[in-house]
Amino acid sequence: MPAKAFRPGVAIVGDVLRRIGWRMGLLFAAILIPLWGFAELSDEVREAEQFVFDEPLLLRARALSGPGLDRFFVWISWAGYQGVIVFDVLFVVVLLALRRWREATFAGLAFAGSALLNMGAKQFFGRERPSLWDSIAPEHTFSFPSGHAMGSITLMAVLTLLCWRTRWRWPALLVCGAFALGVGASRIYLGVHYPSDILGGWTAGLAWVVGTYAAVFNGPRRPWKTSLAGPA
Repeated sequence: MPAKAFRPGVAIVGDVLRRIGWRMGLLFAAILIPLWGFAELSDEVREAEQFVFDEPLLLRARALSGPGLDRFFVWISWAGYQGVIVFDVLFVVVLLALRRWREATFAGLAFAGSALLNMGAKQFFGRERPSLWDSIAPEHTFSFPSGHAMGSITLMAVLTLLCWRTRWRWPALLVCGAFALGVGASRIYLGVHYPSDILGGWTAGLAWVVGTYAAVFNGPRRPWKTSLAGPA
């Protein structure tokens, strides 16, 4: 078959790649980088290796402790788990009430999948929690990856991605990002997680949410995009 018969097809493929190539590259990086980070962390955890930064950061946090910070970080820790669960449920219910089916599907899958992945990973790795001192808010489940860190970063990523094409994207990123950082810091301050547990929760949560977003909003579909048939 003459080569010129393929030229129209090659031109179409080239045009598509020029238009979406950077998006595919960004999506690839957004999924691959967190996955790579989680793989590196989990490999060390499985081999029971010690991270050089874990104990020094825990001891540094312990040195800063005081009644005021105790109350603050206990509250942040509560908000990062029980508060996040309540917000997640209410958020999905509101989206369903507004008939934003695709957005509700994305948020529901992201929240539920993140929680299930976290529970499964904890059982798989079976890492014991730090025991450098008696925590004022002790925990008794396994440590890696942190459920508080994973849940808060999942919420941050969901809200940021849903707001990305609106004027609220930077406020969502900054506020939710600060909240996720505060939750992670609270778990270290309370002595119930190693810093590597926090990093594991963040990387796993980000990879899951970005992958879910790519699956739900594939092709030309975007959050909040409407059609003549109504909300997407």
